[in-house]
Amino acid sequence: MTTDPITLYGVPHSLYTGRARSYLIKAGIPYREVPPSEPRYQTEIIAKAGGKLGLPTIELPDGRVIRDGASIIDFFEEKSGQAFSPATPKQRFFSLLFDAIGAEGLLRPAMHFRWNFEAENLPYLIFHFEMLMPPGPQGKVMAEKAADRMRAAARAFGVNEDTAAMVEALYAEQLAAMDAHFATTPYLLGGRPSIGDFGLYAPMFGHLGRDPKALELMCASGLRVFRWVERMGRQTSDLVEFQNREETYLPDDAIPETLLALLKVLAIDFAPETLAAAETINAWLAENTPESGSKVERSVGFCSFEVRGTAVSAMAQPYRFYLLKRAQDELAAMGEEDRADIEAMLAEAGMGEAIKASLTRQMDIKDNQEIWL
Repeated sequence: MTTDPITLYGVPHSLYTGRARSYLIKAGIPYREVPPSEPRYQTEIIAKAGGKLGLPTIELPDGRVIRDGASIIDFFEEKSGQAFSPATPKQRFFSLLFDAIGAEGLLRPAMHFRWNFEAENLPYLIFHFEMLMPPGPQGKVMAEKAADRMRAAARAFGVNEDTAAMVEALYAEQLAAMDAHFATTPYLLGGRPSIGDFGLYAPMFGHLGRDPKALELMCASGLRVFRWVERMGRQTSDLVEFQNREETYLPDDAIPETLLALLKVLAIDFAPETLAAAETINAWLAENTPESGSKVERSVGFCSFEVRGTAVSAMAQPYRFYLLKRAQDELAAMGEEDRADIEAMLAEAGMGEAIKASLTRQMDIKDNQEIWL
């Protein structure tokens, strides 16, 4: 590990910056955080980061640039000998699955509670969006316009008047299930954070554990989740409520029942969207046949599905499957007995079909760009 500080380009309210920042803090990696409004980011870093603004991005002391939270974590995990990746197969699989669910499967409540509660959130959001703008008197005006664009963009995640009640009711259940789990253990898999914790932290901090409306809900109905959010931002393990708890993963490759109960609630939304998105993206791939090495777009259209009888239309995003494949590869590589155990757990949780969802073309990241293989 380098002892020289790296530069993290990000802002406090960024969902994906939170994921990378938490990892750097927990790993004890020195860093300095600067906003993307810094001139050098615009003139030099964007070009090295694949040619587009993307948070988080880090610059290493030797000048190398890495964009994307998963890639940043992968880089340091390789250097540390997989310090936050459980060594046992079941825990390693669930860590990767929760990474995908956290980073891609909770965007609907994150967007809803940020953008659909203007009275509670708007001054807070304008203040934070000014950090993205060049210094000057027009910063607030530009921030207001950017906030308006993001409010409109939130609808692309399936957030609208028709889905709001479902999103709120389901999030209440998700928060309660998380709270029940974190009553039993400091992190997802014991006394130490895993890759899955960092993925889940992205929405639970950046939007749902920090924006005024969502923070109010968390403090009222999810105090143990709130403490986990605090814990994930501290370099120490912060096990105050868990006296004599070892700073290790649970013994014997154990998967807590409370984690499976949480997965069951998360699957209510994650599973149908994953299956619908795979169908939509595969149809797009068949029609468009992108060249190998061509850039993967954020979305390739919209997929339609139902969540508890509510029709939802949301962007079909290939990146979900880049993350999901990591868990799928882990499942395929393990022994038959462990695989059978996990498949039974997934079936019970309503994730049995979704874990099989895949794209007809695989993806990779090259030169800080997601590409089709």
